[in-house]
Amino acid sequence: MGTYAVTGSASGIGAAVARRISDEGHRVIGVDLHDAHVVGDLATTEGREAAVAGVTDAAGGTLDGLVACAGIGGSTGAPSGLVARINYFGAVATLEGLRPSLSVGERPAAVVISSNSATMLPLEGDDDGSTLVDLLLAGDEAAACAFADTLDGELVYMRAKLALTRRLRRWAPEWAAAGIRLNAVAPGPVLTELTRRALEHPLTGPAIRELPVPMDRWGEPEEIAAAVWFLLHGGGSFVHGSVLFVDGGTDALIRPDSF
Repeated sequence: MGTYAVTGSASGIGAAVARRISDEGHRVIGVDLHDAHVVGDLATTEGREAAVAGVTDAAGGTLDGLVACAGIGGSTGAPSGLVARINYFGAVATLEGLRPSLSVGERPAAVVISSNSATMLPLEGDDDGSTLVDLLLAGDEAAACAFADTLDGELVYMRAKLALTRRLRRWAPEWAAAGIRLNAVAPGPVLTELTRRALEHPLTGPAIRELPVPMDRWGEPEEIAAAVWFLLHGGGSFVHGSVLFVDGGTDALIRPDSF
């Protein structure tokens, strides 16, 4: 039996991932603001440190897998800077903080939940989006979040997911050297509470409904969890530094030649 940590485990995709890992016979340490084994607010430095310390303690210093799933949408009414704090800096801090525990696990792997929206808007000609991605990757949280607060929350969501995926790929060589596989799953629209809230937004809602999905349906949380499990366990044993789109074909439709 392995030990796995899942952030954002109380709802949505995170809850489905936690269930899938548990159903496979492994121990799950859930991290969330409530209803979790470890309670921590990934929007703050203190909360991230508490989450990392709580997981490390609960796992006895050894993790076999980590799923960085915690995040909020850009149309929730929260300040845009908060989207950057949780979706980028919270994920990065969790990955960095739990890397030592992963390094001593059995065939350890980590999976980040990205989004197919990360690549939907080109950076060319988008000075705001390009600047935000640069600030995020530079690790300047104060400057990045202050700048994010001047932007639309959905743009910040997309750019935070893009920066997080780039950070993952830049880390790939050193994580491989430490014996840890690191990959991302990029879902399309999934039937979760986060999506339902976004559908209520006057601008975001119609955009989501009009998003073309070749398979002509939205995803279920369990389908994303299945992809995560593939990357975590033996089936994805030679997959590293990759982004797996689980979006019903939308990325292929929009960017057929971006390969």
